Amino acid sequence: MMNNLSVIFLSGLNETRVHRPTLFVLSLLCYCLILLVNVSLVIIIILDKSLHEPMYILLCAFCINGLYGTTGFYPKFLWDLLSPVHMISYYGCLIQAQVMYSFACSDLSILSVMAYDRYVAICRPLEYHFRMSKQNVVLLVCFSWFTPFCIMGLNVFLTSRLKLCSPHLSRLFCVNWSIVRLACPQEDTTANNIVANMTIIIYVCHGLFIVWSYMYLVKTCMNSIENRAKFMQTCVPHLVSLITFLVTILFDLMNMRLTSKNLDQIFQNFIAMEFLLIPPIMNPLIYGFKLTKIQRKIAKLTTFRSK
Repeated sequence: MMNNLSVIFLSGLNETRVHRPTLFVLSLLCYCLILLVNVSLVIIIILDKSLHEPMYILLCAFCINGLYGTTGFYPKFLWDLLSPVHMISYYGCLIQAQVMYSFACSDLSILSVMAYDRYVAICRPLEYHFRMSKQNVVLLVCFSWFTPFCIMGLNVFLTSRLKLCSPHLSRLFCVNWSIVRLACPQEDTTANNIVANMTIIIYVCHGLFIVWSYMYLVKTCMNSIENRAKFMQTCVPHLVSLITFLVTILFDLMNMRLTSKNLDQIFQNFIAMEFLLIPPIMNPLIYGFKLTKIQRKIAKLTTFRSK
């Protein structure tokens, strides 16, 4: 690695000195809630054999991915809220950048597989058990984790080759694009920009595929009361998760690429944290309340405990 810096200083919390105790309590509660709802859903799906179906296996993968991404952020963030100096080792910064955006890309990949699963279930029901066998679902899940990890790994590797001229990162956590901005003027970042733009195009295509598949599903379901009921029961949670995820990621990308010095630092911090705060809490709750089998299992557990 060409970089000669051993430590990166994070300045995203510099304007929140007075509110740090409150932020610590709120962040700790959010992280505990994320752990509770995601771990609960994962355990319910793993232990209940009646939930070992493609849709629930994908939901389990979705929750595990949420735990992976938030664990890469919250422990370090909580430590920073208690610390007078906010720093991270250079290698730790690269690892955090890898975790943050491999998590985000994996979320979009899993949502794409979920959209395909609903398309086959509603539009090709006779082919469903062949196309979405347990073996195929496991392969699709592995692909949804492994491919984004490798793509983001390439982005991070290209960043690690750059010599940085400043150790000060004006964010709450390490992001690949922000690290590239710290590169010395003589450093050639062309390869970084090309790979970053290709990554954005790949996952924009994921988003377009999801939008197309749900538009097709809406069109198909309008002709059948049975399909309409199936769509409302199983596809609405996916749509809410997709919209929540896309909005939070879009705001973060705009914040990274079009950051204005006139914007308040606290507002920038909130935009940066959205995809680590809203989807990991919302998604398990949406699926837990909407999917009938999950509802029944939660109701049984609640009744058993109360007795």
